[in-house]
Amino acid sequence: MSDRYPGGLIRKTPPTVVGPTDGEGGSAPGIWTLEEVAYYEKAGQWPKPDLPRELYAWGLNNSGQLGNNSRTNRNSPVQVGSLATWLQVSTGYSFTAAVKTDGTLWTWGSGNEGKLGHNDEVFRSSPTQVGALTTWSQVSAGTAHTAAIKTDGTLWTWGIFYEGRLGHNNSTSRSSPVQVGSLTTWSQVSAGFDFTAAIMTDGTLWSWGNGVDGRLGNNSIISRSSPVQIGALTNWSKISAGGSHCLAVKTDGTLWSWGDRDEGRSGHNNFVEYSSPVQVGALTNWSDVAATRNHSVALKTDGTLWTWGAGFNGRLGDNAVVNRSSPVQVGALTTWSKIAGGNNFTGAVKTDGTLWTWGDNGEGQLGQSISTSTDRSSPVQVGALTTWSEISSGGDNLHFAAITKG
Repeated sequence: MSDRYPGGLIRKTPPTVVGPTDGEGGSAPGIWTLEEVAYYEKAGQWPKPDLPRELYAWGLNNSGQLGNNSRTNRNSPVQVGSLATWLQVSTGYSFTAAVKTDGTLWTWGSGNEGKLGHNDEVFRSSPTQVGALTTWSQVSAGTAHTAAIKTDGTLWTWGIFYEGRLGHNNSTSRSSPVQVGSLTTWSQVSAGFDFTAAIMTDGTLWSWGNGVDGRLGNNSIISRSSPVQIGALTNWSKISAGGSHCLAVKTDGTLWSWGDRDEGRSGHNNFVEYSSPVQVGALTNWSDVAATRNHSVALKTDGTLWTWGAGFNGRLGDNAVVNRSSPVQVGALTTWSKIAGGNNFTGAVKTDGTLWTWGDNGEGQLGQSISTSTDRSSPVQVGALTTWSEISSGGDNLHFAAITKG
């Protein structure tokens, strides 16, 4: 049924939409007038077409972790294959994992401990699909293990079992994905050095693995081989597991950390070890976090960028090489939108789609086509592209991976 108006039709019921209406990849089967399309676009009820999503990588490539079918280091971004269907990427220690827009999961690089998920320990220098499923939604690569969530809310891990980081309540390593428990309410997961942290759809926070330094946040230093809830709160929104500390943001915009105190990486302006979440400052405008091996990176809702922890090689980006035990702003810009941090370097994307990196460049991981002996202590743009949308570099690794869009 429809009502006529000058210029076309407005239907009382929206067209049948398949896929997202607030993102990319949806469709509206059928034949529709331009007026109808415009009407539903304005109402937020019309799908946006998929934009090309190319994947690039650079830095250390000794295990094929760049995915370009070689083991040669690269000091500038090199495209991974020719496909433009990459949705999300995560870099671990000497390997990379990624999800495509069709829900398939792919890994490459070092196969040690079975962390690639191919039921073997073979090294791969180009992306190889993990199984045949098309229901993967998010993946996180750690040091020697991998964690991923499916569209049905189930959580899966594989790799080395030490310290219980897989969450299977046993001491068995896995070379292919194995489900963690039977719950279907997982929404976000972060694989750290030897532990894992995750958030459920109800806003609860969970962790498991090595409990040394209090990095699990459950008020102890005991290792856990299955998920244990951190406190009883239900307002956690972002989580990032680093080398030996953890960062998290709540729905109220507050920032929290716990775990190892070295170099001030917890951001509490002291060198005290905390085994449960402690708020960093009193601000309520934090939006995202990235915990690395020994420094921390965070974004505020106003688009400012902040770092703290180890300052060696200029990885904090504040034009110095000094350790910081509380957040310090990187420059004065308010246009930062995405962040990532590696072993001793940092990267970020601006709202204009440009990519910037700083810190150690020993393996070309800054991607700036400069000598590996040249470090940067403040952000420097990588190339001239303005289409970068996602960036990743795990806490203990020496390479970057990033996705362009458009």
